[in-house]
Amino acid sequence: MLSVRNLCKSFSGPRAKTVLRDISFDLAAGDYVAVMGESGIGKSTLLNLLAGLDRPDSGQVLLDGADLGALDDDALTLIRRKQMGFVFQAFHILPYLTVAQNVALPLALNGARNAKMRSRVAALLEAVKLADRGGSLPRELSGGEMQRVAIARALAHEPRLVFADEPTGNLDPESAKDVLALLRECVKAEGAAGILVTHSAAAAKTADRTYVLTQKGLRSAQPRA
Repeated sequence: MLSVRNLCKSFSGPRAKTVLRDISFDLAAGDYVAVMGESGIGKSTLLNLLAGLDRPDSGQVLLDGADLGALDDDALTLIRRKQMGFVFQAFHILPYLTVAQNVALPLALNGARNAKMRSRVAALLEAVKLADRGGSLPRELSGGEMQRVAIARALAHEPRLVFADEPTGNLDPESAKDVLALLRECVKAEGAAGILVTHSAAAAKTADRTYVLTQKGLRSAQPRA
């Protein structure tokens, strides 16, 4: 599904540096992988390139053989809207929408009918154990609950790729453990492919396989037991 070939990215200016060097890997449907690395090493930059939010200096990001770097911004926006889901550290739940409305947002953007939206939202809220909170506002939820809403929203439009950028960075250890297990379970159940970016070894252990990002590039870590 996703092939990354010899990806390189540098930033210019007073603190010019090369962030990513010769990154290559493949991701198939059903894969759930983690990319580990220290803060500032370039993990979020890598996600931005994979999602077409930024463009590499060299190398390719191929989605079903199509080079994302060769597409214009409108085409990339459409791919993200239809084929990608995102879970962020800071939740990014809209405060003036209910839980159900937040989850339904990607469906609405893709023109889904109301009946499908209601059915899909209900199924996802059940999956993330928030079936009774659809009418709640974000201010009425705990951090762990808000991240579960974010997972449901990321999966609402049945994306083929799910990107999770430090999704437990703002959670207590117990909530983090629950969210990581739920994220893996939901991505697998949907038949999507997932990439979890994290600095946490405990979080990385929930993935099928782990890569470690360093200044020298990307290497494989020990496989998940």
